[in-house]
Parts: sequence; structure tokens; C-alpha cells
Amino acid sequence: MSDSPEPFTYNGGTVAPGETANIRYTVSETYLGDPVRIPVTIVNGEHSGSTACLTAATHGDELNGIEVVRAVAYEWDHSDLHGTIVCLPVINVPGFLAQQRYLPILDRDLNRSFPGYETGTSARRMAHRIYTNFIQPCDFVLDFHTSTRGRNNMLHVRADMEDSDVERLARAFASNVIIAGQGPEGTLRREASDDGVPAVTIEMGEAHRFQRDLIDEALVGTESVFAEYGLRPGARVRWPGWRTVIHDDLEKTWIRADSGGIVDMHHQRGALVHEGTPICTITNPFMTENDTVEAPFTGLLVGVLENPVVYPGNPICHLVELDEGIRHIVETRHLAGE
Repeated sequence: MSDSPEPFTYNGGTVAPGETANIRYTVSETYLGDPVRIPVTIVNGEHSGSTACLTAATHGDELNGIEVVRAVAYEWDHSDLHGTIVCLPVINVPGFLAQQRYLPILDRDLNRSFPGYETGTSARRMAHRIYTNFIQPCDFVLDFHTSTRGRNNMLHVRADMEDSDVERLARAFASNVIIAGQGPEGTLRREASDDGVPAVTIEMGEAHRFQRDLIDEALVGTESVFAEYGLRPGARVRWPGWRTVIHDDLEKTWIRADSGGIVDMHHQRGALVHEGTPICTITNPFMTENDTVEAPFTGLLVGVLENPVVYPGNPICHLVELDEGIRHIVETRHLAGE
């Protein structure tokens, strides 16, 4: 990072300091040979600083992050921006148009295709063009996701906490929960972090909808990150009140149904449940058979089922263990109605 602002350059154009560019960038072609373009907004500040990348809708039906990225790009005041913001509100345009998670092309997961390569599959070619032009040149990445359809996540960060640069980014986002881990190969956050561009995944809510409370919470976290890296000099780094980092020494599990039926969930996302507490009840259509699912340990419901029907083996909730100190804080706040 130099003392004077520099242009942001991608294959096909340049955005000078003090300029904002809205681009439709070609990343593939349809069966008819028409271009597949993704929307990109690049805000290049008049002052030097870090280059931030915000991405959303890598899975085409995950919509909450789109509103976060659009708000940062078009609603925030960037007159005193120190650095550059690269905004990719809809990475998976074919999936977004079809309102489905994966690329309609051979049902590929774009978020298992990074960093891609120029002569690979359709998904890898698309990932390569996105990655080399708009992710690799950046100093850090916030990658916004939701749960898959039929499930609902509380806002939390997923990050490789063994990487000090990634840890700094994760903690700056100011979420209550950070789930530690590299992430699967081919995911944007893992490949970017391995490439020296710290990246975290922000999970928030459910697919196919906007959830304003989570969007607003994510915007607070984003501003906190920008404050940490000096992009918004007037902003401040936030403390979420309490935080737990879920390392491998703490239990975490998706609890799955042992019977099929209709589910009555007894708790919402973000709830604290104690060992042995009923989490939900599964009944048959006649309500003559009940299967009560209990918490195997005391923990936080990071994700819960929204679609109230299950087959045996379907996931019901994502439960993570809290250490004793954090558990006491969370219990106190729950009792206080916070």
C-alpha cells in the first residue's frame, strides 16, 4: 500500500482514485453464446488505504448478503474513503436467475471451484475470472452467505483462526460467534486466505429472503472491519458484548432426526439450550407417535430447521458448545431478555 492513492486495474478497465465504476463483467457465456455478466461496483477513494472485497450470492439463492454489499456500495458516504472497495453483490448470476444454490450448468457448486483455472470446467473458468480480477488484488475479503433452504443461521463468522491475518479480520467483524476452521478446499475464503488474502465467511439467516435485522447487524460488522483497516477514519471497531470462538476442543454438531415426521421446534436460532433440554418434537400425521430430540450437551443453537418436515437423517439444528465463562455470560443475558 503506497502513500498516494492508486488506480484499481482489472482485465478490461481501470478505476482511478476518486472514481466509482459500475461494471457488468463477462465471466462466461450461455448456450446461445450470449455473455454471462456479473455486477461489480468499484469505489476507489481519494485517499490511499486497504482494498476491501465484499462478495455475496456465491450460492444463487442466498440473498441477505446482496443487500449488505449493495448498501455499502450505494448507501454509504465514501467521500472520506481511505482505500478501495470492490463490491460483488451477485457472484453466481446463473444461480441467482434460477433462484437455486448451484450453477445450473451441470449443478456445479461455484463455492467449491475457487481459485479456478482458465481451461477448467465451466464453474472453474467462471471462478478464475472472478478471482483473478476482483479477489486476488484485494487486501481482505468478506464473503456473505446464508444457510441453505429450509434452515436458518444466527449471524456468525467462519474463519481459519490459526492464521493471524484471518484472525484479525474475523475478530474485527464483531460477531458473538466465530467457528474456527480452514473451510473446504475450493471455497472462496480458504483459497483466498491460502493465497495471502485474508478472507472470512459470514453466515446469516436463511435462503430466498431478506432479513433486515441480520442485514443491519452485518452492516455494523462491516463498518467495524473498515474501522480496523482504516478505510473509514470516523468509524470505530465494535465489541459485540461477548464472544466465543468454537475451536476443535469444543463440541459442535448437526443434530439429525432419527424418525420421519412433522417437527415442532421449541427454540429459535441463537437460543441457549441445556443438556437434556427438548429441542424439538417429531410427530407422525396422527400425533400418535412422538420423538423428542434432546440437547446432547449445553450449547448455542447456531442454526435451526425452518422447514418443519424431516426424513430420518435430516439435520434439525447446529449446536455448538460454550466454555463455562461464556456460558455464564450468555445465560445472564438471556435471562435479562437481551
